[in-house]
Amino acid sequence: MANEIVNRVANSKLITFDLEDFYPKGARIVFDIKDWLFEGFVLREKDFREQVKNHNWEQYQNTYVALTCSTDAIIPGWAYMLLTVNLEPYAKKIVVGNLNTLETVIYQDIINNLDTSKYKNAPVIIKGCTNKPVPQNAYLMAISKLKPVAKSIMYGEACSAVPLYKKK
Repeated sequence: MANEIVNRVANSKLITFDLEDFYPKGARIVFDIKDWLFEGFVLREKDFREQVKNHNWEQYQNTYVALTCSTDAIIPGWAYMLLTVNLEPYAKKIVVGNLNTLETVIYQDIINNLDTSKYKNAPVIIKGCTNKPVPQNAYLMAISKLKPVAKSIMYGEACSAVPLYKKK
């Protein structure tokens, strides 16, 4: 008498929520303005504007850009705004910060606009392992978005999930 192996996970109503599935295509670029500063520390408006004017902005077509300055220079707010004016026709998203900040802002937009109707009254497992750089904050945003609609929320893989929330 042979016992048939039954995949209970595949037969369950459990829905896997994988943040990696929402990872948008497009290069991520750190735009460091230190090279546009006098001795890497002083922003001279005339020189800075000349750099902006002569820069090839088309190279940022369909990219995500994090504006930063890797030196301890004090950068006036208008400088990042001027860069944004020139990047905006080409880049998909522009932030001031590092790549983690950029990824967090990208995911914030995605999760804020997410249709959660398919998760209504369903047990959901938020997949924990990813091959793409999903920021930790994206997991917090995901649980906040799913909690009002899901029946229960777990984290990890179906074989070793950690329970996080169960609707009362």
